[in-house]
Amino acid sequence: MTNIFSKIKMFALAHKITSGILILVILGGGYYTYKKVTSTAGENRYVTAKAEKGTIVASVSGTGQVSDVNQIDLKAKASGDIVYIGAKNGDQVGAGALIIEIDPSDAQKAVRDADASLTSAKLALEKFKITNSEANLSADALKAYNDGFSAVSDTFLDLPSIVTGVEDILDETALSDNAAGIVSSTARDYRTKAESSYFLANSSFKKSREAYTALSINSPKADIENIIKQTYITTQILSDTLKNMITFVDYMSEHSSSGSAFSQEQSSLTTYINTVNGHQTALLAAGTNIENTKDTSQNTDLDLQSAELAVTQKENALVDAKDKLADYFLRAPYAGTIAGLDLKKGDSVSTSTAVASLVTPKQLALISLNEVDVAKIKVGQKATLTFDAIPDLTISGEVTEIDPIGTVSQGVVTYDVKINFDTEDSRVKTGMSVSAAVITDMKQDVLEVPNSAVKSQGGQHYVEMFDAPLVPPTDGLIGSISLIAPNKVPVEIGISNDSATEIISGINEGDEIVTRTISGTTVTAAAPSLFGSPTRATTGGAAGGARGGTFRAN
Repeated sequence: MTNIFSKIKMFALAHKITSGILILVILGGGYYTYKKVTSTAGENRYVTAKAEKGTIVASVSGTGQVSDVNQIDLKAKASGDIVYIGAKNGDQVGAGALIIEIDPSDAQKAVRDADASLTSAKLALEKFKITNSEANLSADALKAYNDGFSAVSDTFLDLPSIVTGVEDILDETALSDNAAGIVSSTARDYRTKAESSYFLANSSFKKSREAYTALSINSPKADIENIIKQTYITTQILSDTLKNMITFVDYMSEHSSSGSAFSQEQSSLTTYINTVNGHQTALLAAGTNIENTKDTSQNTDLDLQSAELAVTQKENALVDAKDKLADYFLRAPYAGTIAGLDLKKGDSVSTSTAVASLVTPKQLALISLNEVDVAKIKVGQKATLTFDAIPDLTISGEVTEIDPIGTVSQGVVTYDVKINFDTEDSRVKTGMSVSAAVITDMKQDVLEVPNSAVKSQGGQHYVEMFDAPLVPPTDGLIGSISLIAPNKVPVEIGISNDSATEIISGINEGDEIVTRTISGTTVTAAAPSLFGSPTRATTGGAAGGARGGTFRAN
C-alpha cells in the first residue's frame, strides 16, 4: 500500500498535478481506478474592440485577363442632337479631348434654374438670420433680458451696504470673541458659523460685482443670463449668512445680562434679510422669464435648421445639374486614335449608341462581374489591379466601359467591364490573369467597427456593449469572462467592406463593443496513467477513455 501511494505521489509531482485533478484510488482485485476532471465552469467569454475613426473603402471585385483588344467604344451619356463634332477618323486625340457635343440647352437651363434656386435659398437663410438675430429679438424676449439686467442692477444697489453692515455687526465689541457675554461654547459655535458664512458671502459678492461692472444692458444675452444666475447664487449665500447672524445675535440677546443692547443689530439684520430675499425672488423670476421666452423660440430654431437644410438641398441639386450637363460633352477618357466616327452635326444619338471607337496603345483589363456587383459600378470609377504572375505589382486603373448586355451561362448572368491602366509595366503581358477591385465608395474619418460586431434583428442593426469595461484575461485564454450579458445598442450603419462597417449613429468613438462571444463549455478528460496506458477495470473500475482509466499495481 505504501508503495502504491509513493508511486501516486511521484506521478503527481512528475505531472505537476495540483488542484482541479482528482485521483481516486480504489483497492479491489489488485486494480486501481483514477479519474481526472477539468472544467471551465461554463462561463461565456467576450472578445471586445474599441470603435475607432478610420477610412472605409468599399469595392467590388472581379477577375479576368489583360485584354488584347486595345480599343473601346465611346458612348454618349445623354441623348439628343449633335451640335458639334471635335474630331474625325484617324485623329490622334489626348485624354479629355472633346469628341462630340450634344445639344445641352435643356441641361444648361436646369443648371441656371438650380443656381437661381440656390441663390434664393441662401438669401432666405441670411434674411432669417438677420431677422432672428440677437439684435432682433422679439419684444417679449427683449423685455425679459432688460428686466433681468435691471434686477441685477437693483440688487447691487443694496448688497454693498448689507455686506458692510454684517461686517460691522461682527466687529462690534459686544459680539467679539473676547466679549464678556460670550461665555458658552454654543455662543462661540454660533459666531464661528456666522463668521464662516460671511467670508463665503463676501467672496461671492466681490466676484459677482466685478462681473456685473464689466457689463451693460447691451451686452451679449448669454452674459446677461450668466450674471443673473451668478447674482442669484450670491443672494442665496448672503441670505444663509444673515440667518446665521440672526441666530447668533438672538442667542446673545437671550443670554446676555442686557438683552436690549442687541435690539439695533436685530432690527438691522431683519431689514437686511428681507431686502436680500426680495432681490432673490426678483432674480429668480427674471431667469424664469428668460427661459420661457427661449422655450417659445424653439420653433425659430427649427425654422433655422429648415432654412439651412434647404440651402444644402439646393447645393446638391446644382451639383447634380452640372453633372448632367457634363454628360452632353463626350470626351476621350485617354489618348488614342479615333475610329468609326460616322456621324455629322444634326444627327441624333442615344445612350445606347456607340459614337466612335478609341484605339489606344494603353493596356486594358477585361473582367467579368455578376449582375449584383455590376449595378454598383459606373464609368470613371477608380480600380486597383493585381496580377497572379507578378505578385509584387499593383496598378491603378479606371473603368472605361461597361457592357450593357450580359452573357448568360448556366443561369448566371455576367457583364464584361473594361478597365484601363493608369501606368504601363513591361512585365504585364496580354492574356495574363488579373484581379480588379473597383472602388465604389470611400469615406474618411468615419466611425468604424469590425463587421463581426454588427448584428441584426427584425430589420434593425445593433452592437453589444457592457456598462463597464471587462477585466482583461490573465489566464492565457481568448476573451474576458462576464456573468452578465452585454446590452444591445441600436446603431445606424453606413458603408462597409470585407472587414469593417461604418457606424453613423448609436455609439461613440472609444466605446468598447463585443466582436465575438465564446460560449462556455465543460470538458472532462482522462488523466495519463501512472504506469502506462489505461486498461479496462475488472473489479469496481470505470471504463477507460475520456472519463477515466485503470492501472494495475506492479
